[in-house]
Amino acid sequence: MIGDFIRPADAAELTGLSVAALAQLRYRHEGPCYYKPTSHRVYYKRAEVIAWLETGIQTASSTLA
Repeated sequence: MIGDFIRPADAAELTGLSVAALAQLRYRHEGPCYYKPTSHRVYYKRAEVIAWLETGIQTASSTLA
């Protein structure tokens, strides 16, 4: 972890997703915002990952009839 920034492995642990799943989300332009200062480095901001998780909150589930 570098200050407020975290690496994909840390983001994976935080979200419960795999590093590969996060890479797929980046490829599809989905998932949490990320930063790519070089062609080989990817970082996330911890607060943005948490905010992304919170956008997926479900208030109710469908019930079976």
